Amino acid sequence: MSLADPVLLAVGLLVAAGLAWAAVVVARRRASALAAAGLTAGGPGRGRARLGGVWFTIAGVAVLAIAVAGPAASVPVSRASGTVILAMDVSGSMTATDVAPSRLAAAKQAALSFINAQPDNVDIGVVAFQQGGLEAALPTADHANASAAVRRLKAAGGTSLGDAILASLSAITHKTVAIGRGGGEPNIGFWPSATIVLLSDGQNEAGAASSSTETDAGTGAAASVAEKAGVHIDTVGVGTTTGTTVVVDGYHLFTALDAAALKSISQTTGGTYHPASDASELDGIASSIDLRLTVTSQPLPLAGAFIALALVLLAAGAVLTVTRTGRVV
Repeated sequence: MSLADPVLLAVGLLVAAGLAWAAVVVARRRASALAAAGLTAGGPGRGRARLGGVWFTIAGVAVLAIAVAGPAASVPVSRASGTVILAMDVSGSMTATDVAPSRLAAAKQAALSFINAQPDNVDIGVVAFQQGGLEAALPTADHANASAAVRRLKAAGGTSLGDAILASLSAITHKTVAIGRGGGEPNIGFWPSATIVLLSDGQNEAGAASSSTETDAGTGAAASVAEKAGVHIDTVGVGTTTGTTVVVDGYHLFTALDAAALKSISQTTGGTYHPASDASELDGIASSIDLRLTVTSQPLPLAGAFIALALVLLAAGAVLTVTRTGRVV
């Protein structure tokens, strides 16, 4: 138990101690006066009974002193807590219609269902990734912002899964996360309550180089950064392995779900791969992805309980005083 103001407790207990000392002194003086007059107080038991109301009153004052000090107990509360980044693939291959009405449209609907299913204490952000990764909405408890960002997404450009992971980590940490020269992996700290939900067909293209002397991080290196930071990546495969043909910039390109690439990412980070070859499976993503629960301690105010106990003791003291002595005090 913790106290908001221990000084008030000390003052209150000093008052209660002073009252107790005064009660003892008065009782002794009364007993001495009666003895000097050749009278008796009726025995020790009767004397204690007469003082019972006083002691109840003093106990009520002591308990009231605890109440005004602001006592609180730390109670462990299990709740879904943390940050979720929806990494949305908006590459040209997501216009494929092997998942009706299209891969991107179905993925957007699944993302909206996922957002609506989350409690208010989960911050949700959205990253739409092409080459280089594009941050669409920072994680926030205002889920309407995330939903609006998902609705605005349109297909364009290519896909770099590695860049998507790094952009998502940047959104989680609120700082740029990049692989250093020579493939050095940055230390971004530990974020065990953060989860990335990556919705993609797994079609991977190299991201744009950050400079002429550096190449973009590979998917494996980016996933390793997430794994070391304790960030799980749940991947959602959007599309079919049989694939279909899409028209991108006037060219007919064949595209199919690359489940192996997505499984590798999820396995590296301790996440789960969720196949979704049709719209109905995508609609079930909200219930199939389990966010990690964190146990936090929240203060539980106890002042009310102590005040109630003090009132009971004070009332008992008043009743005993009246019945034993015929006086209120």
